[in-house]
Amino acid sequence: MDKAVTEPPPAPSSAADQARAARLKALHEQVQRAEQALGAKRFGEAAGICQDVLEGAPEYPPALALLGAIFGHRGDLGRAVAHIEQALSRQPGVAAWHSNLSGLYRLLYRFDDAVTAAAEAVRLQPSVARFRVNLGKALMDRGERARAIEEFLAAIGLEASHPEAHLAIGQILLASGEMKPGWVEYEWRNQLEQAKGMLPKMATPAWNGMRLPKDRVLLIGDQGYGDTLQFVRYAPQVAARCGEVVLGCSPDLAPLLRSVRGITTCHSRWDEIPPHRAHCLLSSLPGIFGTEIATIPTEIPYLSIDAALIRDWAERFAQALPPASLRIGVAWAGRPTHPNDRRRSMRLADLAPLAAVPGAAFVSLQHKFPAADNAARETLPGMLDISEALTDFAATAAAIINLDLVVCVDTSVGHLAGALGKPVWLMLASPADWRWMLERADTPWYPSMRLFRQGRPGEWQAVTSAVASSLASLPRRR
Repeated sequence: MDKAVTEPPPAPSSAADQARAARLKALHEQVQRAEQALGAKRFGEAAGICQDVLEGAPEYPPALALLGAIFGHRGDLGRAVAHIEQALSRQPGVAAWHSNLSGLYRLLYRFDDAVTAAAEAVRLQPSVARFRVNLGKALMDRGERARAIEEFLAAIGLEASHPEAHLAIGQILLASGEMKPGWVEYEWRNQLEQAKGMLPKMATPAWNGMRLPKDRVLLIGDQGYGDTLQFVRYAPQVAARCGEVVLGCSPDLAPLLRSVRGITTCHSRWDEIPPHRAHCLLSSLPGIFGTEIATIPTEIPYLSIDAALIRDWAERFAQALPPASLRIGVAWAGRPTHPNDRRRSMRLADLAPLAAVPGAAFVSLQHKFPAADNAARETLPGMLDISEALTDFAATAAAIINLDLVVCVDTSVGHLAGALGKPVWLMLASPADWRWMLERADTPWYPSMRLFRQGRPGEWQAVTSAVASSLASLPRRR
């Protein structure tokens, strides 16, 4: 969120003004300390300072706005909105507060309010690029892509190297199928503030597709699990140009990705990575190879699973599931720390329409069963919880191999099933991530995948009902 502190109060002109100014100066300094604590992610300390300020000055706008920002970071959206709205009722001319409020409204699916608040920030300070970007994001949520593009381009006009604006344009291009220019803009993701410091300073140059037939190249899984699973398919193309390819990735993925053709070794620690001539982020490979829709690598499956592990899961399911049932793996929630998790994930109770499907046996593919869903375990009666056995992605992959179908939200489980060539039905929030493009019920990335899209943001009922209806028509095991 943008800074919530106002400028220091003006110099006093009388004794009464001096006393008032001294008090305001003290309040201002306290809120500055709170803002510094927030910047260091010391949320409790920052909140405590703001609350101390508000005890003596209950309507001091900067403290209200900053406390609202703290509540927002903690996920307490209702209190966050209330505090920033109260601050703006006392001091309506602070553009940053309007912009922050817009972001909170977006999380609450209050898209009209989000656009209004973001537009007010732009009206107050039209030359600030980040306010234009925030307005563009709010317009995207409301489905106004053309107006959103105008705002992103305006932001770039104000600040030519604004990474969020460039990335937003790239994602729009990719979602629209304009892939070559989209990949160029997609590279701006590496300039985002949250991306800085995620990788160590690399001593080798970035690989740009050049042929290095005698040299080793390091590929790096630079984003989430799903992105790594999606883009590791390019490893054989890299291997065709280089002497050896090694991969740096999460330890949860390493046992599985060692099987990818073209990869010699996988490493999960920087100090284990062997000397190499060049390095490349996995998410940059589609752009390097000039990927278009027609040239997306679809040699699927591109993951291999140990046969003994597959047999172990076959035996487990044979004992635990009805023999003639349709075996359906389900995953309804992703990693809670994902920036878009509030939208992409659902609650287990949202899957209730699936319980009416005859002859279906459900298996939870949640790596960790969400504590918030414990009370709803009987939403899908008899659902088998195998979370304790899903120790890494190789185990999850072996389980999926023994299922008939995977039904999930937009998480790594969907990418894993797609990369294995297993039937997978992906339930997408609105607006969906760029990689699933616009309005399609299929995807060129995974031929075995079918997409079920929200008609309205936040509404899962129609999606899960459509999934249940489609499940009822599938043939059962004999």
